[in-house]
Amino acid sequence: MPAQNALLEIAQIDTDIASYLASIGKITHLFPPHDSGCQSFGVTIGGQQWFVKYSDVPQAITWLKQAVRFHAAIQHEALPRLHNVFSTLDGLTLVYDWVDGETLRPERELKPGEMHPRDRFCALPTHEIVAAINVIYDMHLIVEEKGFIAEDFYDGCIIYNFKEKRIHLFDFDHYHPQPFINQRGRLYGSTRFMAPEEFQKGERIDETTNVFMLGRTAFVLLANSSNSPQDWKGTEATRQVAKKATNPDRHLRYPSVRALVTAWHTALQK
Repeated sequence: MPAQNALLEIAQIDTDIASYLASIGKITHLFPPHDSGCQSFGVTIGGQQWFVKYSDVPQAITWLKQAVRFHAAIQHEALPRLHNVFSTLDGLTLVYDWVDGETLRPERELKPGEMHPRDRFCALPTHEIVAAINVIYDMHLIVEEKGFIAEDFYDGCIIYNFKEKRIHLFDFDHYHPQPFINQRGRLYGSTRFMAPEEFQKGERIDETTNVFMLGRTAFVLLANSSNSPQDWKGTEATRQVAKKATNPDRHLRYPSVRALVTAWHTALQK
């Protein structure tokens, strides 16, 4: 089997994932292990690069299967395409497009004198930040239309190509195919993006939870996580939209992502 096909058409392998990838191409990136139990690689085969995500941890395998279900339902230009899913003797592997850019992940290690990519992003002109937020909102309109509910979206899910001014979104292992009841208490995610109901066992997680997360996304990107009006780089009209979206009382938020996005675009015209 040609090397490229050995990655994109293989259904199962009988060796460990790192050895297999090294046998068909060159591992160019070995990412730090995810706290979820996944391991990710950048692999080059025949001059083309791919992102490969793998786990042999039972719970993480379940989450990878959720990502497969998500990508089967949701297509958007900001999402790297999922090309193949194959099994190992003890795990599951997903093969995605490789995208160029820098993750805004807060925990990223920096080189001496390097400015954190998220701080660089938040220092961009307002119109460029707003354009990126618009892409995030547009993608989550499709998420809502397809009946999915977000969990664990945060700035670590964002890759930004500063040269091309293009945003990519990834890591949807925790998106659910329908509203659900919080059975755990604190759900997965970054506190900076999470609604109150994501900390309370027995609470419903639904469209208004998505609205809160998207409102917080605006505060994180347009105010570098600050809630102060002085740090908001957008207009007062857009700040009021984000403020309503993040009301602790879910009944006072926008009732849907569609309603939030409509209000957001109306505010952008003021």
